Amino acid sequence: MIWRSGFVLSAFLVFLFFSGLAQQQLPPGTVLPVMAGKSLDSLKAKPGEPITGRLMQDVVLASGERIRAGAKLAGQVVESSPNSSTGQVRLLVRFDHLISGGKQYSITTSLRSLASMQDVFNAQLPTGSFDEFGTSISDWTTVQVGGAAVYLGDATVRDGMNVIGQAPGYGITRAKLIAAPKRGCVAKLGESTDEQSLWVFSPWACGTYGFEDLAITHHGTTPPVGVIELTAPRAFRILGGSGWLLLVIPSDSGAGNAAGYRSSFAESDRRSGNASPTCVSTSIPQNCS
Repeated sequence: MIWRSGFVLSAFLVFLFFSGLAQQQLPPGTVLPVMAGKSLDSLKAKPGEPITGRLMQDVVLASGERIRAGAKLAGQVVESSPNSSTGQVRLLVRFDHLISGGKQYSITTSLRSLASMQDVFNAQLPTGSFDEFGTSISDWTTVQVGGAAVYLGDATVRDGMNVIGQAPGYGITRAKLIAAPKRGCVAKLGESTDEQSLWVFSPWACGTYGFEDLAITHHGTTPPVGVIELTAPRAFRILGGSGWLLLVIPSDSGAGNAAGYRSSFAESDRRSGNASPTCVSTSIPQNCS
């Protein structure tokens, strides 16, 4: 009887332990540079279909805790509308869990920027002549998604001659986010001013890069919080290997309400004829209103 009581108590403690892990959360304002683990096809995606990603650079939290590169992110397709009444093809997704070192974090994220697999690949190549491929990687100069320059020789990220971040190693960059209001990313009161892990992205990277006419019409920062909407005038495919610059934001009880999301945006479309301001895919900064 004592053995059974001890077993039940142990099982209960284990349950509480893992329940506690599941409830851990990352601080709002934390940037997560992620590579998509699988392709997303607007014509084939189904609600509830799992989506995965991999953290591409260590993320250091204010507490000193380090989320290691390679951590897995998981989420799902919320909705896919290949034949929308607005004439736009829509794909709604969300990421809600991060698993690292045996710990599971509950997350709510917005999407700041999305880069195609090709743009991610190009950002990791030297900008010089073909001969530079034979030099040491530590001497390379590369161009981030969005246009910032990385000089591995002196470990800096630059905008022209101005140092705006650090590049302590290949594929590793840290900088403070820079608002890009003309591309749809405005500075917000209370937003973190800490340096963030950005991988291949510029500090001002915002919107989509390397996709024809694909736009982020809902970043996920406003209700329903955490739901990301991507739209295009025709069917689109986001290949595995694409880059997603996610930003952890405060959770909201209505974040997962897909029905509420559909109704609120349908009403918005009826009133204004379009969604919130956004920028379409380009590799050159543009003015958007």
